[in-house]
Amino acid sequence: MIDQYTALDVAVFAAYVLVLLTTGYLFNRRANTTNDYFLGGNSMPIWTVSISVLATSQSAATFLGGPDQGYRGDLTYLASNIAGLIAAVFVAKFLLPRFYALKAFTVYELLSSRFGDNAKYQAGAVYLFGRLFASGSRLFMAAIAVSMILFGDVEPLSVIIAIGIITCVGFAYTVYGGIRTVIYSDVVQCIIYVSAALLVLGHLVQSIPLTTNEMIDVLQTPGAGQASKLTFIDFSLDFSSAGVFNIWSILTGFVLLNIAAFGLDQDVTQRMLTCKNAKSATKALVSSIVMGIPIVLVFICIGLLLFIYYQRPDIMAQASNGAPVPEFEGQTVTIFMYYVLTTLPNGIKAVVTIGIVAAALSTLNSGLNSMSSVAVQDIYRGWFKKGATISEAKLVTVGRWCMGFVAIALGSVALLCYYWQQYTDTPLLAFALSVMVFSYSGLLGIYFTALFSERGTPSSILAALIIGFCIPVLMQPYVQSLYLPSHWQFDLAFTWQLVIGTTVSTLVCLSKKNKQS
Repeated sequence: MIDQYTALDVAVFAAYVLVLLTTGYLFNRRANTTNDYFLGGNSMPIWTVSISVLATSQSAATFLGGPDQGYRGDLTYLASNIAGLIAAVFVAKFLLPRFYALKAFTVYELLSSRFGDNAKYQAGAVYLFGRLFASGSRLFMAAIAVSMILFGDVEPLSVIIAIGIITCVGFAYTVYGGIRTVIYSDVVQCIIYVSAALLVLGHLVQSIPLTTNEMIDVLQTPGAGQASKLTFIDFSLDFSSAGVFNIWSILTGFVLLNIAAFGLDQDVTQRMLTCKNAKSATKALVSSIVMGIPIVLVFICIGLLLFIYYQRPDIMAQASNGAPVPEFEGQTVTIFMYYVLTTLPNGIKAVVTIGIVAAALSTLNSGLNSMSSVAVQDIYRGWFKKGATISEAKLVTVGRWCMGFVAIALGSVALLCYYWQQYTDTPLLAFALSVMVFSYSGLLGIYFTALFSERGTPSSILAALIIGFCIPVLMQPYVQSLYLPSHWQFDLAFTWQLVIGTTVSTLVCLSKKNKQS
C-alpha cells in the first residue's frame, strides 16, 4: 500500500521526520532527578498539561475509534463528556488537593498514608496490569493504521511489524527526557493529528454532492429500520453493550470510569501533578475536557460522512460523472484508513498519515512514562529497596530500564488485543474504554473507602482489588461460555460491569474496620 505515495507525500514525510528530530532534541533535556523525570519539576504550564491530558485521553483511540463510532453508530458518545465534567469536579475536590499535600509522585501514595505501604504496592501492581491492557489496546489501534499504511492489510504479521516499529520509535523519543518530553511532544502530536482530521473532514464534505442541510436529512433518516445517526442523548433502558452510550450508562458507569481515569490512573493524573498546585491542575483538567468535545465531534463526523460515502451509492452516483461509485472493501475497523489510502489526494494523504503516526506516538509515550514512574516509585523503591538509600541518578536509570521493559510488555499486550478485538468485533472506542474496567473496579472501591470512611485494612484492600478485577472478567462473553450454559449467558455493557464491580469491591473493602480508627 505504501507504493501509493508520491514524491510530494515523501517530501511531507521528510518534513515530519525533521520536526520529530528537532522537537526530540529540544525537549529531550536529560532529567537528572526523579522530580524532573517524573513530574517535570512541578513547573509545567497549564496549557501544555491540558493538551497533554487531552492527547493522552484520545490519541489513536479517537483517531480510529471516532470514525468507526460514527460509521457504525451515532453521536451518543459525545454525551459521555457530561460524565467527564462530573468526574472532574469530584477529582478536583477530593483527590488533587490530597495528592499535592502529600507531594506525591504517584496517586497510590495516598493509600500508603491511609493504609500503609502494602496498600500502595498492591494498588500500583493492579494499575500496572490494567494499564498494560488499556495502553496496549491503543497501541493495537495505532498498529492497525500503520499496518494499513505499510502493507495495505491487518494480517497478524503486518500488525506485529507495525507494533514493533511504533514501540521502538516511541521508546527512543521518550526515554531520556521523561515527562517533560512526553508533555511537549503530546502538544506537537495533538496539533498534527487534529489538523489532519480537519483536512479529511473538509475533503469528505467536498466529495459528497449534498448541502449541509441535505447531509443532516440523510443522517437523520439513514435507511429503512435504522435509527437516526444524529442521536445525541439516548434515553433507552438498554443494559447491553449496544446501549453502552445511553444516558443512564453515562450518569453511572461513565462517571466512575472518568473518576478513575482522571484521578486514579497514573497515566493521566501524572500530567496534572506536573502543575504548580492543585488549582492549576484543576484548570488543566477541565480545559482538556472542554477542548476535547469539538475534537471528538470532528472524528465522529468523519465516520458519519463515510457512512454516506460508502453506504449511499444512490447519492454518490450523482458526483461520479461515470466513474465507479465508491465501495468499501475490508473490515469495519479499517474504514478510516481505507478511505485515507484509497481516496485522498497526494499531499493530504501524507499529512493524514503523519497525523496517524502522531496519534500512535502520543498513545505510546503516555503509557511508557506513567508506568515507569509507578514501577520505580511504588514497586522498586518502596518494595524491593524498602529502607535503602538510593541516589537520584540511580532511580532515573532504573526508570529508563523500566521504560524499556514496559515497551516490550505493551507490544505483547497490543498483539493480544488484536486477537481479542477480532474475536468480539467490538467497536474500537468501546473496546478501548472497556479494557480499563478490570483494574478500575477495585481501585475505585478502595479509594472510596479511603476518602469517605475510617474503615478498611490491608487484607480487605487486597480482597477488594482481586474481587474488583474478577467480577468484570467473569462477565466477559468468552469467559461466561466456560462456566455458564448458553441460555444463562448475558451481554452487559462494560459501564454496568464497572458499577457492579465497584459496588462489590467497596463493600468488601468496608467489611473490615481499621483497629486504629
